[in-house]
Amino acid sequence: MPIAVYALTAGAFGIGATEFVIMGLLLQVAGDLHVSLPLAGLLVSAYALGVTIGAPTLTFAARSLPRRTVLLGLMAVFVAGNIACALAPNYAALVAARIVTSLAHGTFFGVGSVVAADLAPPDRKASAIAVMFTGLTVATLLGVPAGAWIGLTYGWRATFWAVAGVGVLAFAILAAALPPLRQDGPATPVRRELAALLRAPVLLALATTTLGYAGVFAAFTYIQPMLTRVTGIAEASVSPILLVFGLGLAVGNIAGGKLADRLPRHAALATLLLLTGVLAVFGVALRSPATAIAAVGLLGAAGFATVAPLQMRVLDQAGDAGRNLASSANIAAFNLGNALGAWAGGAALSSGFGLEAVPLVGAGLSLLGVMASLLASRAPQPLPTMCLHARGPRRGL
Repeated sequence: MPIAVYALTAGAFGIGATEFVIMGLLLQVAGDLHVSLPLAGLLVSAYALGVTIGAPTLTFAARSLPRRTVLLGLMAVFVAGNIACALAPNYAALVAARIVTSLAHGTFFGVGSVVAADLAPPDRKASAIAVMFTGLTVATLLGVPAGAWIGLTYGWRATFWAVAGVGVLAFAILAAALPPLRQDGPATPVRRELAALLRAPVLLALATTTLGYAGVFAAFTYIQPMLTRVTGIAEASVSPILLVFGLGLAVGNIAGGKLADRLPRHAALATLLLLTGVLAVFGVALRSPATAIAAVGLLGAAGFATVAPLQMRVLDQAGDAGRNLASSANIAAFNLGNALGAWAGGAALSSGFGLEAVPLVGAGLSLLGVMASLLASRAPQPLPTMCLHARGPRRGL
């Protein structure tokens, strides 16, 4: 795998850390800025909203720029956003800084996915995407607990300073390792790029991502109360169990990439079926600590096994005309799925269903993703000349 792909992994680690680290700092932020805990929780929603809106918008605006310039510029925005978070004098300023930071997220993963796929050998394109996303899994596994510890020991602002430092390091690695990535000529005309995005196969692929991945967050959002109130596990034991989830993410991410390389047309459907099955039995597994811990690990593995296949599906369906925009739109679709899943799980609880029913809601959402995937597979395929798997890597992007 080219060294530049691992440079993208470093950037993904920094961006992944800043996305999730706030979840371990809510109490400190709420207390220091004198806001309620639910209001502090909106910092998570504001970030997701920024990714959902900013990913396709910023990608579209930067479509005529060299991709190396775009990636380095996004890391600069990331660093500036985290410094603004560390210096935020009040809650409103912190929300604004989080939104600025989120603008780098979706476009970095969207453009980075295209770059990783184009730099890799023809038979390892999905694996290259998975390698890049490994930075996100490592951030979840190690960066978030480390950020929470820094916040607890030195204050929440210190965590954002640390994440900004990670961004500076990632910028240096990208600047040193990324080759001079150039466009294949003039930027794609606006009408043609939008037309590629709005094709039925691409829209169905985006719907597959949103619905399929929503199942993960329907369950994961409420993992702590499920483990403590249903399984009977002590609250102090939840954090170590979440490490099992992180390990599952890492294993599933690489496995999903390899599967997508070998079975590019069927990997998305296969991984979504696996995810649906895991969610369907998750509620039953909660009855025993041993099976609950195993189910948490399987949820992480099955959930992230879908990422590379779903991203590759969108890239293939979009063709050359709209790969950048469609790739970033798919990152937005993942975040929209996160919000949808969390809302659906909460709606089930508000309607009087028990915590055991929440994973079944997730299974239902993922099953809808399976149905969307089946519809997408029956939609007209892009021309062979536009398919990523139909040609070898290019020297310039």
